[in-house]
Amino acid sequence: MIRLETAIERWPIAGRFTISRGSRTEAVVVTAVVTDGTVTGRGECVPYARYGETVEGVRDLIARQGEALAAGLTRRDLAARLPAGAARNALDCALWDLEAKRAGTPAHVLAGIPAPAPVTTCYTLSLGSPEEMAAAAHMAAARPLLKVKLGGVGDPERIAAVRHGAPDARLVVDANEAWSAETLEANLAACAAAGVELIEQPLPAGDDGLLARVGRPIPICADESLHGDVDLDALKGRYDAINIKLDKAGGLTEALRLARDAKAQGLSIMVGCMLGTSLAMAPAMLLSGYADFVDLDGPLLLARDREPGLAFEGSLVHPPEPALWG
Repeated sequence: MIRLETAIERWPIAGRFTISRGSRTEAVVVTAVVTDGTVTGRGECVPYARYGETVEGVRDLIARQGEALAAGLTRRDLAARLPAGAARNALDCALWDLEAKRAGTPAHVLAGIPAPAPVTTCYTLSLGSPEEMAAAAHMAAARPLLKVKLGGVGDPERIAAVRHGAPDARLVVDANEAWSAETLEANLAACAAAGVELIEQPLPAGDDGLLARVGRPIPICADESLHGDVDLDALKGRYDAINIKLDKAGGLTEALRLARDAKAQGLSIMVGCMLGTSLAMAPAMLLSGYADFVDLDGPLLLARDREPGLAFEGSLVHPPEPALWG
């Protein structure tokens, strides 16, 4: 019989993390732990207010699955029982971990995919003034791939400042829906001038039709506009890439299907994350073989990570050890 425990955890951020929707100084995560009395599986999710989630609501939704799990609910049953989102992600990943440990077989083998290899992750620069972002870019200039949070008015100055601070780094931009029809083309031009390679979600989800009618000098990546497989068709003509996050997709099971289908449609893939610990990043490492960009830097932005965590060498992140997940 499977037993379930869930908890809210708070992890301090190293400094402050700022995007167009606001700032925070801690990462609040919810964990799901499932055990059969012999082996234990763990998953972590990050509830996101942008998608109508609360920390307490996600914890309670997870907790309500305890009786069903004890009665035999499996990972394959979750999609019919829970909506895509943080709660399903934590349970899905915990059950993957439990299956792997029960079988004595790595999760990637159970998934039928190659073993993940070490990969270079983006390193995120928070939104700030051009001067603040130039200083942050200078501090991170040795990292090969920077993800730059932008926020609307003043973004051409911000991206130019970042390029000045990190002249040799590859750049990805994330606008978090902050641009508008009035600012889109000027911001695209500024990013092109700075050598940006990818722009995430420039316009609000649901109000992004303009992307089909303007020139896109840089590939555009859907983030808030994409959650799962059912959203792919609506992206045609607007987006060149998608950001797959386990918390949006509802776990590794759906994310693997989404990655395969997106590749079949010719879309590029970023594997992304919410701001959490290594336990949230570990399952997403299984998607790295599909990815053109990897953004699993959550632990690098925290003041401390859980132990054991993922091993980082600068921006090179190594696959998880079984003691962490999978």
